[in-house]
Amino acid sequence: MHKRITRLATVGIAAAAVGVMLAGCTPASSGTTEDGKSKVVFWQQKFEDYQQDWFKAQVAEFNESQDEVEVELLVVPADTWDQKLKAAQAAGKAPDVKTTSYGNIKPMQASGQIADLSELMDADAFDDIAENIAPFVTVDDGVYGYPLLVEPSTVLFYRTDLLAAAGIDAPPTTWDELLDDARTLTTGDVYGMNIGQTAPDLGWSSWGLQYNVAGDFPLRGDWSEASADDPAYEDLAKFYQTLYTEKLMPQEATYPYADCSFFGEGKVAMSACGSWALGQLSANPDWAGVWENTAVAAFPSSDGDPTSPTSTLGGWTLTVDAKSKVQDESAEFVQWLLADDTDRLVDFFTATGFSKYPARVSVTEALAATPEAADDPFLATITEDIVPYAKAEPSYPWDVSLAFATSLEKAMRGGDIPAAMSEAQAAIEDVIKKQKLAGTGSD
Repeated sequence: MHKRITRLATVGIAAAAVGVMLAGCTPASSGTTEDGKSKVVFWQQKFEDYQQDWFKAQVAEFNESQDEVEVELLVVPADTWDQKLKAAQAAGKAPDVKTTSYGNIKPMQASGQIADLSELMDADAFDDIAENIAPFVTVDDGVYGYPLLVEPSTVLFYRTDLLAAAGIDAPPTTWDELLDDARTLTTGDVYGMNIGQTAPDLGWSSWGLQYNVAGDFPLRGDWSEASADDPAYEDLAKFYQTLYTEKLMPQEATYPYADCSFFGEGKVAMSACGSWALGQLSANPDWAGVWENTAVAAFPSSDGDPTSPTSTLGGWTLTVDAKSKVQDESAEFVQWLLADDTDRLVDFFTATGFSKYPARVSVTEALAATPEAADDPFLATITEDIVPYAKAEPSYPWDVSLAFATSLEKAMRGGDIPAAMSEAQAAIEDVIKKQKLAGTGSD
């Protein structure tokens, strides 16, 4: 495909040039502007402030860099995203480009909502996507989203000062080592470990560990039958149960899994959390004493294999609507923003404080070569030890994950483990039947 877009040499275009619309407004339809440009409507789900600033600046730069396409950006709060998107689709006014999570790619492709970007973008753009991430956006021979970032869901955060004081010279590499270290580190008001403990949190935070211990999820293949009765999941339940019943972790879920406050407040020596916690921990001045003694490692695998996944990768892509009247122009914008200039993405990931990570090999290499990255104590560990081995989140309905997690929580709190896994098996089979999932899966 011939690209008309060239990058501006200038930067810092005024935000007023972006044409960002308020979330409560209804964007004009795509098509043609009054001055004859092709109009592309881009919906971005609201994230951290620095992400909004970056998207706004990039859209402004794109619009100024050529005179044939104008992108109109609408930032939509996460809590109204689904409602607004469904309403727009029903009215025939779906955005041409939108942010889409990895877990939604395959369902949206199956329902014909998103376009095959391999037919709209340069082929070499897809060669740069990391090998383990490419399957997240690929269905058969088509590519239905272009990745922006990945976020590991499970990273082991640990206090170097507390481990040293306890005579522990390295983070654990197996579940048994983690349990032993947690026992040693649990003293006074400090627990040795923190990990998700309620069904809604366990439903997604344990995905990587489910895969680690069983080599797959409790719903596999074409989703015709559940696999929660795989004996390997009993080992997973035993791991959680030991942490909880031996009181090696907090007994009440004061904070959800995604919130690393237990660790920041100094109440735990080790904690499982997503990579995003780096931003949370570094930003709180009250936690400076903890932050200066914080290190990260890949979460231990059940058997110590460092290449075995213990995390899933969440994150975001840009997709093009299958019914867009300006598909070519939309794809040009996606390519310009995410698949061309590596410096543009290096700036983005530096702005994240290295709490989110590239999906492109060239961007990972360029980022690692910057002075800021060289000085970051966490980047190499996460990009080299965690991201390459992490798996995609399952694309089956959330009800499946919640059914498994409900039984996992019951086992964690001391319930009979085989009975809990049998309940999970029955609950997932019920979801399969009620939602008619059999034969629809491709995981």
